[in-house]
Amino acid sequence: MKSLFSVLDRLAAGRDRFYANTQAMCSSFKGELLNGHHQFGTPTLVSRTSLTAPTKDSFKAALFLVSATVNASTATYSSTGEVTGAGYTGGGIAVTNATVPSVSGTAAIWTPSASLVYSSVTLSVAFDAVLIYNSTQGDKAVSVHTFGSQTVTAGTFTLTMPTNDASNALIRLA
Repeated sequence: MKSLFSVLDRLAAGRDRFYANTQAMCSSFKGELLNGHHQFGTPTLVSRTSLTAPTKDSFKAALFLVSATVNASTATYSSTGEVTGAGYTGGGIAVTNATVPSVSGTAAIWTPSASLVYSSVTLSVAFDAVLIYNSTQGDKAVSVHTFGSQTVTAGTFTLTMPTNDASNALIRLA
């Protein structure tokens, strides 16, 4: 068993690292779904505040530093721990939402209809997570997705979306 001092020595030497960001569907999102707070697909008249012209919600994707803490407990988007750099706009990018949520087997599924592309950016501090959030409904968090630590110098960073099926969709409710 390692002592606390040996772990601290390894951390100081850069050999071990504790990750603060955790991939998860945000806990608050699960309850908000049941209360009708998120409209991914074709709006229904009973689910929106405007009964005459309901619209589906807009979603955004913000990148977070390795040192940030976004996880299942994240309830809303906050700029704390978000990346900064040339070409990156705080709050992230719009998520292309042309895919209608569907059911595959016993799972409800949804995946953005296009990859998340951050063009012409310089992000020199390491980042390893993206937060998907609902910018229409008070920046309510949907999910956190993690990947290997990245930096970008005057380039494009792309997160390719998975196949929209019961095994791979970005959002899967089974």
